[in-house]
Amino acid sequence: MPDPQVRPRIAYLTGQYPAVSHTFILREILALRAMGFSIDTCSVRASGPEHQRGPDERDAAATSFYVQPSARSPRHLARTAALVLGRPRSLARMMRRAWSIRPPGLRGLAYHLFYAAEAALLAAHLDGRGIARLHNHFAGASASVSLLAAVFLDIPFSFTLHGPADLVEAGSARLDRKIAAADFVACISHFARSQAMIHADPADWPKLRIVHCAVDPARYADAGDGDLRGPQGPVRLVFVGRLAPVKGVRVLLDAVGKALARGADLHLTVIGDGPDRATLQAAAAPLGGAVRFTGYRSQDEVAAHLAESDLFVLASFAEGVPVVLMEAMASGLPVVATRIAGIPELVDDGKSGAIVAPGDAAALADAIARLAADPELRRRMGRAGRAAVSRDFALQTEAARLARLFSEGPDAALRPQPLAAAGDPRPDPAPIPTDPAPSAG
Repeated sequence: MPDPQVRPRIAYLTGQYPAVSHTFILREILALRAMGFSIDTCSVRASGPEHQRGPDERDAAATSFYVQPSARSPRHLARTAALVLGRPRSLARMMRRAWSIRPPGLRGLAYHLFYAAEAALLAAHLDGRGIARLHNHFAGASASVSLLAAVFLDIPFSFTLHGPADLVEAGSARLDRKIAAADFVACISHFARSQAMIHADPADWPKLRIVHCAVDPARYADAGDGDLRGPQGPVRLVFVGRLAPVKGVRVLLDAVGKALARGADLHLTVIGDGPDRATLQAAAAPLGGAVRFTGYRSQDEVAAHLAESDLFVLASFAEGVPVVLMEAMASGLPVVATRIAGIPELVDDGKSGAIVAPGDAAALADAIARLAADPELRRRMGRAGRAAVSRDFALQTEAARLARLFSEGPDAALRPQPLAAAGDPRPDPAPIPTDPAPSAG
C-alpha cells in the first residue's frame, strides 16, 4: 500500500476550467494544495474572461494547460507526434481502450478517435512531469480524454461523478466501463452513487465513494448568522445559477408573480448568465422592478449578495447537489428548492428550508409566501442550514476524504469502510499533513 504521508503529484482535467458554475472544483484544488499536494490543472477548452472574475480564477486560467489550444502550437504538435510514435505499445493500448468505451455507430467511433487525439496532446504535456494520477471532474467527454491519456501514460485514473448529465448520458458515455477502469469514483451524493450502481458491475460498487462537493463555511461567516437583518421593505429573494432551461427560472418567475399577486412584498435578484437570459428578462418584464438581473458575479460578489438577502430560491428541474445551495445555507439563509436528485440530502424540509415538487409554480409560490411572511421561521431555518453545511459539507472534511483516496490509491478505494451512525458509508478522514509543498498550475 502506498505511504499515505507521501502526497503524489496529480493532474486534474475538466472540460472547461475555471468556470463560474464550477467554482467547487477550484476550491477543491486549492484545499488539496494547502494539504501539500502538487496539482497540475488542465482543461480541454479555455474559458473566457467572464469566468475569471476573481484573482484565484485569473491565476487558474494563467497556469492551466489547455488541450485544444495546444493543437495550434507546432512545438507541442511535434512533441506529441514524437511521443506517440516512440511508444507504439502505449499507443496501441490507448486505441484499444478508445474502441472499448465508444458508443455504437460511426459517430461514436469518430468522436473517440478525436478524444484519442486530445488524449495524446494531454499525455505529451504531462509526460516527464512526475504525474502519479489523472483525476477528472464529470463523466462525459473529458473523462474519456482523461482515461485515454492515463492508459497511454500507464498511471491510475479516477473521476468525480456529478449529475444530471453524467447520469442521463450514462449509456452513451459508457459510464460502466469508465467505472471499471477507475481506481475509484468520487460520487457527490448517495443519489449519484445509487444511479452509478445501476450501470456498474456489482464487483465495482466498492469503488463508488461518497465525497461531497463542499464549501468553506468560514468564507461566509460574515454573511449573517440567521438573525433578522436588513431594513424594512421587500423580502429579498436571490437566485444564483446558469440561465438555462434546466434551472427552472421561468417557474421561479411565475411563482414570484403569483406570490406578488397575493400581496407578498418581494424583490428577486437573479445572478448569472446563459442562453436563456434575454427570454427570461422578457418574461420578467410584467413584474417590473420586482426582478433584477445582474449577470455573472465573482465568488466574493456572490457572497456579498447572499449576505444582503433574506431567502434563496432554486427551482431546478435537474441537479446534483447544488453548491450554490450550500453557499446560501452557509450564509445563514433559509432556502426553497425542488425535490430532485441529491437536494434532500442537503436540505432538511421544514428545518433548514422548504422543498417543493419541480415544475410546480403554485407550490413554489406558497413556500416563498410562507417564508416571506415569517421572519422568525427564516431565522430558525437559516441557523439550521448553516449548522448542517458546517457539519456535513465542509470543504476541509471532504477534501481530506479525497486526499486519502489520492494518497492510498486503490487500497483506500477498495478497503471496506465502517457505516456511520446515519448510514453514511464514508470513513472518518485520515489526518493529512498540512505542511506546504510547491504546487503546479
